[in-house]
Amino acid sequence: MTDVWNTLWALAEQTAFTLWGAPTTWLELVAVVLALAMVLCNIREIHWGWPLAILSSLLYGELFWRNRLYGDAALQGVFVVLAFWGWWQWLRGHRAGGSSLHVQYLPGMGALKTLAACAVLWPVTGLILQNFTNTDVPWWDAFPTAVSLVGQYLLGRKYIENWLAWIAVNTVSVGLFAYKGLWLTAVLYTLFIVLSVAGWRAWRDRAVQQGAAA
Repeated sequence: MTDVWNTLWALAEQTAFTLWGAPTTWLELVAVVLALAMVLCNIREIHWGWPLAILSSLLYGELFWRNRLYGDAALQGVFVVLAFWGWWQWLRGHRAGGSSLHVQYLPGMGALKTLAACAVLWPVTGLILQNFTNTDVPWWDAFPTAVSLVGQYLLGRKYIENWLAWIAVNTVSVGLFAYKGLWLTAVLYTLFIVLSVAGWRAWRDRAVQQGAAA
């Protein structure tokens, strides 16, 4: 079994093609396809996006670790756990009043609490990366790591603002991955920006329709 696993990883690390002078491995290519399918499912509120997120996160965790993006690599492990939680939320979750989960805006002080969480998590993550890893981009790596945690929670609870968090994450990540020569992933995250805007609009319209139906 170990030999089979090692053979699969050896194949995954082979170059599928070269993009802008940097090699793109089969590992990165498969992770990109899974991640893209995941976002499309999320936009349409299809719960199968969560298992796709688990698979994509496992592959990206390995890819990021090999490129010394330790914050993003660790984040993928957290994403796997949160994806199981999010999957359960979409299938069985309820609001505080007992109603099933539906797309809605953050209630009350939710937006302010979300910004505060991001403001705390970013420097904490940056300090951890700066002091305990050999990453060359601790603060740059820390921002998408921290904000992604918040975005994943908002997505799991079907709050529309999750798409704003992903727009911020994806914008910063494009530059980060380009700097690391992960060009296919940089292209993917550029597309993610567009899809996040589309997700924001789709969920906003869905909330209006649900409100009208109610």
